[in-house]
Amino acid sequence: MSAENTELIERWFREVWNAGNVATIRELLADDVVTHIGDQTLRGPSAFEDFHTAYRTAFPDVNVRVEHIVTQGDTVAFRWTATATHTGTLLGRVPTGRRVAFEGMGIVRVDNGKIVEGWNTFDQLGMLQQLGIVKL
Repeated sequence: MSAENTELIERWFREVWNAGNVATIRELLADDVVTHIGDQTLRGPSAFEDFHTAYRTAFPDVNVRVEHIVTQGDTVAFRWTATATHTGTLLGRVPTGRRVAFEGMGIVRVDNGKIVEGWNTFDQLGMLQQLGIVKL
């Protein structure tokens, strides 16, 4: 099961994020999936699709590289790095055209070959600083 769960996560980033394939979201998420992203809780594939669309609109060239994966039973933990160019609206802000690099990590629980719950975090503050939206 570990190899299949590792491949599921690799496919998730390859197809959903790097290729922007929305159809893969429904293939890999359970109908009752719960996704935690920072302080947001998304329920169901449709809610995740909305998040994905908004993000890929702001950063259509996002490229995520999985740096490390650890699988134990039905749980997969992973760390990733990403690069992207801000060419679409983000949080109501016009595109800056700036290139960003940031990192994140997540943990998902898999059941019958689908993600049923996920916890994700990434360096949003660092990304917003690189875009010039937040100044410290």
